[in-house]
Formats: sequence, structure tokens, C-alpha cells
Amino acid sequence: MKKLPELILEHSRTLPEGGVLAPKEFLGVGSRAAIDQAFSRLAKAGKLLRICRGTYVVPVKSQFGTRAPAAEKIVQALAEMNNETVTSTGARAANALGLTQQVPVREIFLTSGRPRTLQLGKTEIQVRHAPRWMLGVSAAGEAIRALAWLGEHHAYSAIKQLHSKLPASEWTMLLARRSTLPSWMATLLGKEAMNA
Repeated sequence: MKKLPELILEHSRTLPEGGVLAPKEFLGVGSRAAIDQAFSRLAKAGKLLRICRGTYVVPVKSQFGTRAPAAEKIVQALAEMNNETVTSTGARAANALGLTQQVPVREIFLTSGRPRTLQLGKTEIQVRHAPRWMLGVSAAGEAIRALAWLGEHHAYSAIKQLHSKLPASEWTMLLARRSTLPSWMATLLGKEAMNA
């Protein structure tokens, strides 16, 4: 019979980059204390990375050495594990849509779940809870996050640019979601729709 650390590593090799491991997955194999100790030793040996309490990922090996998995992949794996929605922040959305030249430096994501901070070596990843209206995964959802990040005063100057960048189907989807948005944003979108 294989030892607990070998079973953990064997399972970890089946995961894609950023796939998460939790000690609870192995409760049928050994006692909780033995499982926790095995995970702790694997993390100290550099075979696993502890990203937060009770959650680990496998480092990625490449020709240049070992690195942590991509933050987006880890956050997405956590979201799938916890049945949550996770998206980029409004700052990233505004940059992707060409509404700002600022490139966010910090790794921040929005979630429908609980807020948490993940630690990847010296890099900190923040996962912040956001209201449902901000969590759309389409281009219309990106537009909503970008407008929210810009704020009421700056969004007025960006709305025409946003309207020209979005495909017609996404603009229609954005307008259809007005009833769920803050009043100022719904008003702004309504005025742009009337002027178009």
C-alpha cells in the first residue's frame, strides 16, 4: 500500500496547472492529523505550495525552474471547487476595453463567494466579494465592472467609447441589465441608448 504523501503527490499530478488540493479530499485514507502532517511536510519540501488555510497547489516545473501556478488558474479552480463565480476587477476590465492605460499591479479578483487572501510565495492575491450585478462573465459584464471602477463622474466621458467598442449583441445585453445596476449607471446607459 502506498504511503499518504505518495498518494497526495500521485493525485496532484492529475490536476491541471492551478488545480487545488485540500486535506479533506483524503479523509478516507488516513487520520486528519496524519493527512495534515503529510501536507505540511510536502509544503516544506517544496512539492506543494500552501496558498491559504487548508488549500494547496502544485508548483509548476519548467526548463527555467519551479514557479507558482498562474493566479487566474488558481482562483478559477477555487471558484469551481466552491461553486462560485469569479471575474477580473473593474480596473482590469477598463484596461482590456481600452478605457484606461493604467495596468493594475496587484492581483485582485471579484467573487460571489467569501473574501479571502491567497499567498503565492511573496505574492498576495486578494479575492473580494462583489454584488451579483458586477459578476457577469461576458463583455457586457466587463463593461459594467469598468463603468463601476471609473465611477459616476468619469464614466460619462467613457460611455461613447465603450458603446463603439462593444459588439451590438453585447451592448443590447448591457442595456437589458439596467434594472439590476446602480441608478446612476442605468441612467447613463439609458441616455447613451437614446442618443445613439
